[in-house]
Amino acid sequence: MEKRLTANLGLKVLAFFTAVFMWFIVVNIDDPVIEKTYTGIPVQVVNEEVVTTTNRTYQIVDDTKEVNVTVRAQRSEMNKIKAENITATADMKELSLGTQIPIEVSVEGGRYESAYTTPRNLQVQIDDEAKNNFPITPTTIGTVREGYVVGELNVNPEKVTLRGPKTVINNISRVVAEADVSGLSENADIEARLILYDANNNVIDQTLLANNLGKEGVSVEVTLYQVKSVPIKLDTSMVTAAKGYKISMFSVEPRDVSVTGDKSDLSKLRQIDVPAEALNVSNLTQRTEKVIDISSYLPDGVSLVDQNASSVVVTIYVEQPGAKHYEVSTSSITVNNLAANLELSYGSMVDLELQIKGPEETLNVFSIAKKVSIDLKNYTSPGTYTVPVSVELPDGCSLVEDVSVEVILEEKVEEQEE
Repeated sequence: MEKRLTANLGLKVLAFFTAVFMWFIVVNIDDPVIEKTYTGIPVQVVNEEVVTTTNRTYQIVDDTKEVNVTVRAQRSEMNKIKAENITATADMKELSLGTQIPIEVSVEGGRYESAYTTPRNLQVQIDDEAKNNFPITPTTIGTVREGYVVGELNVNPEKVTLRGPKTVINNISRVVAEADVSGLSENADIEARLILYDANNNVIDQTLLANNLGKEGVSVEVTLYQVKSVPIKLDTSMVTAAKGYKISMFSVEPRDVSVTGDKSDLSKLRQIDVPAEALNVSNLTQRTEKVIDISSYLPDGVSLVDQNASSVVVTIYVEQPGAKHYEVSTSSITVNNLAANLELSYGSMVDLELQIKGPEETLNVFSIAKKVSIDLKNYTSPGTYTVPVSVELPDGCSLVEDVSVEVILEEKVEEQEE
């Protein structure tokens, strides 16, 4: 038996090593070693007290808070490794050159041959620690429910103490508490987000800053005001025309304005009265416009929703003896002989104003509808033109003065086939 086992021993040993070698080749062919890079792995800093115990602090710079980690392992093991299995650590005790800390990598979940980060070092800036108090300014984002506007804002607390790198603290220009009021329809106390800005209105990273807000954080008390649309009422008793002329009509633009305030104050408001003194004009012989600031005519507790919309334009229409005033929408002007390759618009003009004189009994029954036209036979190129207006008038009637309209002619844009 012993002779059988020891017979051809050299061949048996050779066969064993050959089998091992072949197994190694097969394994590496079926399960090769590969590399995989995991991105956005956060770097954990340990032993911070090396810096902080000396009344200093640090900032991570050059975008090295997160790194890429490249792992080398067999494919079967790599499939077991997830990003959450990877830990990148920078030990403050290893700080060198005053700015660099080597980053070490550990991987759980599977066996691996090697792992390294890109970049290899955490870049830090050592700074003295500072502390300062800052007032907090409340602000809002989002849109409240229709029919309301944001009124008073009160922040709690009114100031915050921030501590951190001196260069960061000194760079803070203002501190804001931002509350989201989207869909809000009643007064509320809203948890807010603290945002820091520098002098150039750039947001400052708060990662390495501490504050005294605690678990309660910061909140903004939001008071909503209702919105109401009210008409403007004119007292025109002090407006007079010159002898032989008459005032035909008044218009105000806008006719209504949006105001806001406490519910009880708004419930009493029916209109905004513009007193006669604001329209004290006399001896008018032609149409006159007057700009009036209505903000001083609002009752206490009520304000305009848009503070920049306090001016309204009052138009006073004056007719000559035996004349009557008409307004014609530009959309109702009949256009003749428009070139086929052109399209027409009137720019910002909406209404055309005409004065027609003639027998009173004729003007009382005259309708201006479909009587106004322009002829574009002499306007065949793109451009802006002042074109005479033609009015079909009854016998015995005429225009007080010739009327023209500014038209814009542009090449038609042909739709491209898909």
